[in-house]
Amino acid sequence: MAQYDVVIIGGGPGGYNAGIRAGQLGLKVAVVEKRGTLGGTCLNVGCMPSKALLHASELYDAANGEFATLGIDVKPTLNLVQMMKQKAESVTALTKGIEFLFKKNKVDWVKGAGRIAGAGKVEVTAEDGSTTTLEATNIVIATGSEPSPLPGVSVDQKRIVDSTGALSLPEVPKSLIVIGAGIIGLELGSVWRRLGAEVTVVEYLDRITPGMDAETAKAFQRALTKQGMKFKLGSKVTGAKAGKSGVSLTVEPVAGGAAETLEADHVLLAIGRRPYTESLGLESVGITPDKRGFIETDHFRTSAPGVWAVGDAIHGPMLAHKAEEDAVACIELIAGKAGHVDYNLVPSVVYTAPEVAWVGKTEEQLKEEGRAYKAGKFPFSANSRAKINHETEGFVKVLADAATDEILGVHMIGPQVGEMIGEYCVAMAFRAASEDIARICHPHPTRSEAGRQAAMGVEGWTMQA
Repeated sequence: MAQYDVVIIGGGPGGYNAGIRAGQLGLKVAVVEKRGTLGGTCLNVGCMPSKALLHASELYDAANGEFATLGIDVKPTLNLVQMMKQKAESVTALTKGIEFLFKKNKVDWVKGAGRIAGAGKVEVTAEDGSTTTLEATNIVIATGSEPSPLPGVSVDQKRIVDSTGALSLPEVPKSLIVIGAGIIGLELGSVWRRLGAEVTVVEYLDRITPGMDAETAKAFQRALTKQGMKFKLGSKVTGAKAGKSGVSLTVEPVAGGAAETLEADHVLLAIGRRPYTESLGLESVGITPDKRGFIETDHFRTSAPGVWAVGDAIHGPMLAHKAEEDAVACIELIAGKAGHVDYNLVPSVVYTAPEVAWVGKTEEQLKEEGRAYKAGKFPFSANSRAKINHETEGFVKVLADAATDEILGVHMIGPQVGEMIGEYCVAMAFRAASEDIARICHPHPTRSEAGRQAAMGVEGWTMQA
């Protein structure tokens, strides 16, 4: 029976980063992963392949329109097979990279499905059905999440797909209905919209992207609508019937009213994700997840001695980079060091065009808390680099404490704002004031100047708009 300081169940962003950090700290560590490749949902069927398709489809869309404005006359032809091939090649390169990092840091990859088999034991069932038991001083649950189901809508990965199926459609649908106006649905919907599909988004709430600053969400919806995406908000899906050539979707107003039937070539179910915590043998150590499947923890410690949990399996933002932070903090606690993650400083990004990025509190949250704040806002239409690049849609908004000027939240919609939000993550980690950003020299012309000008706006001295 192999013995380890740490055995990690799951090889996604939480699991593989936990394995690497444990190896760096000199712990004997194994990562149990049932998928044939490392990287979990994120690398294999999530973040990475979706970004590959977002990038490719954005260039295709530009070639169909923006290129002519720039004086580049082309008539692009879509080669979907090649687009999918380059996506797969990128994913393979990344997953192989993790294998290399495991070898570099002396992390054992144990292939198979892991389950806890009592205190200090992890049973691994290989693809051929054989089992191995690993002994561990510490067990880390890093099993991630899976797409949430919806009663009445049965995913067959042909006509009705989840996020995994939507990454590999064999042809561009003439029409696509997306159930759910969250980040995943809007990103994948925008991919197929750019490639030629008519896309309709059906959302239960009366707004898109719940959790996003309301003003930013409205601007985001306007941008997507202008691109041709249609929205049916305040609508609930009560059933879906898949046929050989399409899907019939039954939709009713949430507020009450007559049902209607929508027809589409394909339907994408994207109403969110739920923790993957079933069949893990949690009961063998007395752990009971909550009704949504989350495992309760205190600084990543579960109720069972020596059992820890990170990432999507526990509460907090269900994001790959949050899982990575959890993993590092958890392993450092196991190694006797300090470990902590401030979930208020975990940024979110929507990788559409325009991009949306935010960190910290929304205006709605600050109002609910009764906290006095000031806001500075700057439009990309007044930013030199954005103007030159014909990327003027959107703005940056900075929220700061009315008395102390501490930055409380930042919300951006515009070109490449996912790359810009990091500056504010650093600033907020050091509890900077908006004036700190306003008085720091930024390179010109860059999009980052919009972030500085918005900070100036908190105290009313925006200079370029």
